[in-house]
Amino acid sequence: MAEKKVLIVATSHGEMGNGEMGGAGHPTGVWLEELAVPYYVLRDGGVSVTLASVRGGPIPFDPRSMPDGGQDGAQDVPEAVRRFLRDGEALEAARASRPLDEVAGEPFDALFLPGGHGTMWDLPASDTLALLVGSYIDDGRIVAAVCHGPAGLVRAVRGDGRPVVEGRRVSAFTNGEEHAVGLADTVPFLLEDRLRELGADFQKGPDWQPFAVRDGHLITGQNPQSSQLVAETILAALGIATGEAERERLVRERAYEIWESEGRPHGRHEEHWQRAHAEVGAIRDTGLGDAAAAIRDANAPPGRTRGVEPGTVVEGGSAEEGGPTLGGAGTSGDLVTPRP
Repeated sequence: MAEKKVLIVATSHGEMGNGEMGGAGHPTGVWLEELAVPYYVLRDGGVSVTLASVRGGPIPFDPRSMPDGGQDGAQDVPEAVRRFLRDGEALEAARASRPLDEVAGEPFDALFLPGGHGTMWDLPASDTLALLVGSYIDDGRIVAAVCHGPAGLVRAVRGDGRPVVEGRRVSAFTNGEEHAVGLADTVPFLLEDRLRELGADFQKGPDWQPFAVRDGHLITGQNPQSSQLVAETILAALGIATGEAERERLVRERAYEIWESEGRPHGRHEEHWQRAHAEVGAIRDTGLGDAAAAIRDANAPPGRTRGVEPGTVVEGGSAEEGGPTLGGAGTSGDLVTPRP
């Protein structure tokens, strides 16, 4: 099998606001967890990763996402963040990221947009990104984004002129999470509201818990905690998945089913995780066959498939969108995006 190639496009915007929208002037950029975690999940999975940004050159890291960015000094960050900061090759790629305009016409199997508040200003403003996303969607290639990364979807349209998110199950940083971080009045728009306005079927889990949605070739995650889940879902969509990753996906999905069935209570996530781990292990131990189907069908209302309801990974999309195809190239405006 030929090596799969993923293009990661990060924000180049390093300060809240742009002078026209009355931003607070605080430093921002990419949320490093949302770049580092998928970077290593994909690379460790055997995928070739190209790192680009809207303008090219140094990608700004939001200082709040760094190990020493907490208000009280060092803060807990995922190991992938520390690994990234120790990795000379990764840091050089981030310091000398390729401009989106330069790399957009090169062949990739998937496009991934990490978040961070900087994305709210420059991703929606990029004509090239809007064309690229629309081209990939029309061509049946994977487009993925996490947290504020879906801001890069809001101007993209299909070949028929409809928004790419219209009628699709999509997740992103929620209104509640934006209010919780105190930036609801700073960002140019609330991402959840904008996606709903564009006709998206917006899906979400509890605040600050991993949650992702896959609808055909469109994969979106809710918050920084969803970064690994989104990356693992990209691997699965590319036909690359480990048994452990599949087991963790089943555990997450079952945990959300329990949470939903009990009325979405607060403060009981740990209990739900433990029960889900036990149930998934029991299903595998009894040798019932298709564990994935058994978990997806658990507690599903009569006549309704599990994929319709919110969950850790909600899978859906039409049959003709079932997987990557061979050959072909996406076109949108003057942009042609050949396949690898």
